[in-house]
Amino acid sequence: MSQPRSDIRNIAIIAHVDHGKTTLVDGMLRQTHVFRANQQVAERVLDSNDLERERGITILAKNTGIVYNGVIINIVDTPGHADFGGEVERVMNMVDGVLLLVDAVEGPMPQTRFVLRQALSKGHKAIVVVNKIDRPAARPAAVVNETFDLFIDLGASDEQADFPVIYTKALEGHAGHQPDDLSPDLCPLFETILDYLPPPQVEREAPPRLLVTTLTYDNYIGKIGIGRLWSGTLRGGQTVVRISREQEQETGKISQVFTFRNLQRVEQQAVEAGDIVAFAGLPDIGIGDTIADLNDPRPLPPITVEEPTVRMTFSVNDSPFAGREGEYVTSRQLRERLWRELERNVALRVTETDSADSFIVSGRGELHLAVLIETMRREGYEFAVSKPEVIFKEGAEGLLEPVEHVFIEVPEDYLGTVNEMMGRRRATTLDIRYGEDRTVYLEYLAPVRGLLGFRQPFLTATRGTGILHTLFHGYEPFLGDISTRDNGSLVALETGAVTTYALTNLQERGILFVSPDDHVYNGQVVGQYSRNNDLIVNVCKTKHLTNHRKSFAEITVGLTPPRIMSLDEAIEYLGTDELLEVTPRSLRIRKKMLNHETRQKVARQAK
Repeated sequence: MSQPRSDIRNIAIIAHVDHGKTTLVDGMLRQTHVFRANQQVAERVLDSNDLERERGITILAKNTGIVYNGVIINIVDTPGHADFGGEVERVMNMVDGVLLLVDAVEGPMPQTRFVLRQALSKGHKAIVVVNKIDRPAARPAAVVNETFDLFIDLGASDEQADFPVIYTKALEGHAGHQPDDLSPDLCPLFETILDYLPPPQVEREAPPRLLVTTLTYDNYIGKIGIGRLWSGTLRGGQTVVRISREQEQETGKISQVFTFRNLQRVEQQAVEAGDIVAFAGLPDIGIGDTIADLNDPRPLPPITVEEPTVRMTFSVNDSPFAGREGEYVTSRQLRERLWRELERNVALRVTETDSADSFIVSGRGELHLAVLIETMRREGYEFAVSKPEVIFKEGAEGLLEPVEHVFIEVPEDYLGTVNEMMGRRRATTLDIRYGEDRTVYLEYLAPVRGLLGFRQPFLTATRGTGILHTLFHGYEPFLGDISTRDNGSLVALETGAVTTYALTNLQERGILFVSPDDHVYNGQVVGQYSRNNDLIVNVCKTKHLTNHRKSFAEITVGLTPPRIMSLDEAIEYLGTDELLEVTPRSLRIRKKMLNHETRQKVARQAK
């Protein structure tokens, strides 16, 4: 018999990117006295990953637990970006309700729709938190109405659509039931959580069963599985059965069990049904595995996430500069790292190729794969990646391709430019709305192929004022050929050091990526050509010396600074015949075939 466990609440905080999830968690931690009064605490304390702090987004779902009026509130902070939707989908298996954060100015945004759909599909109830209520253009009443419309659009039940609303200033830690009457603390939010969100339904006397939803690693105790205990009791030293996603069974012993309190794992003698727990002792544990009683090995329903839509080839770096800057450079080390990533990144897929040096890595989007590349780069790995390409499917109607729901905000002046760019990418216009401040809100359905490498030209065309969000829509019949690249590349002719003399003569041909004294090799891309074909250039060319002296032999005053690309920009730039060489210190774009004559011969044969 299942019964409610009233001393606990398991909740997830979900929202669009940058609507204040992690900041609200900071306030909840402070007001439940997790920190000392004089303790210095970094903002967005749960965004502990360096990449999360630099990009200002949450990438990994994280757990914490606080105590309010004797009730344990387990909180899971989730990513808001659709590329990390696998984290959100996993977390929904652990919780009984959600806090849906909505910006008081922006209202429900594309990722709000995505994360809310995941919560409603699990039957969870939601508390709507209208955050940033102190912004000058705040429109709380309209935002609540838009949120209600979103609930209805997503098929919420009558009970789910009858949600309470809390208004907050997360940065200051204020909350209230009315936008103009906020309490000096977050007590109205805490009280609403206890009153509205249900406690977990548990079977205390049944054998223990737990579904692993997250993995972490500790240098002292090894791999740690995290999940919600659905029934029974789990103790340190207890012998259990691990049931894999393939229904294979393995007996093992749990060495330690933990619960989450404040910002730490706290070891317990035993944990009971309803707790979100961590456990150690099973080295082969994986996400989606069930931990069950030795005498009653019944698996829980496995975790399912949406399939990847984009893939890239990861290969060993074979450029002339290979091995100079990386610590891990071999195919064995690359393979081990990618397979290790699979253990905790459930939305990722890795498949081997005919070559032992190459692997196809599939993910939910460019950002999903870019974060993996940047993480590996910082760990000391050196490798090469290809241009992202979409994953097609065969259906009853023939070839199918992934399509994104695109949301764009631009000033009215750039409406024609954006429409033209999206039209060339085979996008279909769904809606155009005009705001009071001359901002135009556009919605399209566009093939993922057309959006690969789109963000940078979009920002350039709108002078950095455009805002772009995408949401996976589904698979549609193939929409035809798309030409998305207007410029070719400037390709180095020989290996050597770049000279000022050569760059001075070349800068009129396009945008350069290199500076004087940089070292380049034959086949490396050193710039973007102003035309749509490639141009072979000699950036190592030196001035012929004579016996006539010149005091201005190497003048650099007139040299245009090179374009220094970030990882995301470099991935977007890549052509189909190019690779990105990734090392801990450098990003170099190069041709797959370094020799110019070989490239020409292959091109002639292709014709």
